[in-house]
Amino acid sequence: MPQPAHADSGDRPLVLLSQPLFPEFAAALEGRYRFVLAAEADAATAAEARVLLVPGLEAVTAELLDRFPALELVSATSVGVDHVDLHACRRRGVAVTNAGAAFSVDSADYAVGLVVAVLRRVAAAEAYVRRGRWATDGDYPLTTKVSGKRVGIVGLGRIGMLVARRLAAFGCAVSYHSRSPKQSSPYKFFAAVCDLAADSDVLVLSCALTEETRHIVNREVMEALGRDGVLVNVGRGGLVDEPELVRCLREGVIGGAGLDVYENEPDVPPELFGMDNVVLSDHRAVLTPESVRGVLDIVSGNLEAFYAGGSLLSPVTL
Repeated sequence: MPQPAHADSGDRPLVLLSQPLFPEFAAALEGRYRFVLAAEADAATAAEARVLLVPGLEAVTAELLDRFPALELVSATSVGVDHVDLHACRRRGVAVTNAGAAFSVDSADYAVGLVVAVLRRVAAAEAYVRRGRWATDGDYPLTTKVSGKRVGIVGLGRIGMLVARRLAAFGCAVSYHSRSPKQSSPYKFFAAVCDLAADSDVLVLSCALTEETRHIVNREVMEALGRDGVLVNVGRGGLVDEPELVRCLREGVIGGAGLDVYENEPDVPPELFGMDNVVLSDHRAVLTPESVRGVLDIVSGNLEAFYAGGSLLSPVTL
């Protein structure tokens, strides 16, 4: 838990918290900084605070920023910053940092794991064995191979590029959609997500959630992906029109989905629970002990750089 501001806190710099620190962060940082929950900050603290640390996905609104007139930095522990009002930060001259590349490898690994799990029905086959049905009902039905599939990636940033390289090693034909073509990319570019989906067996979402990308996968895109197509989302739940996804899965418009993120977390549409062509996890793709240590290094480095007047490690373009 964060420590209150005491007179004996010495010269430790003050850092506001949008919510309590993760245990790993608290153990590493509490001896170096004086932490106060933003919700508990008194007038003197509000006037002094220059940094807001955001562990998790707590919303950073314009109203919250207005409470702290001296604020100069919002430091997020996530890659995506859709929970931060970037327009308000830009307007006030507040810098924003994120987790940089710390989560990229683990997220890419997990995305590939979801592709394999959905196409090969790993979870459904495992449940079939656990229920004793192998002995009573025979082999689980055949599933489709991963190698050689056409994979479309929405968002060819750090994570998307790592997903592409991993699936290319499976012999998959990779193509992508992003705001503009990547000149260094060897993969085929599609200007429209619908066209990418029509040319794909698997559609992987790894882009940031913005007003432009919200519900970028709608019913039209899922119809283009087709009845054998698979959707995998390790980006943000809001990238997908979730009610339409449920309908498309129920109606057989697409063949399956691997979902690590949802539109209203931690709520998951209950209709998905009984679908054996859907693999679900709890926003887990980015989280490993290694990635948590990596984010801690980046957050610590950003705080040190800020208070030393140096260059931030992972600035977000506002």
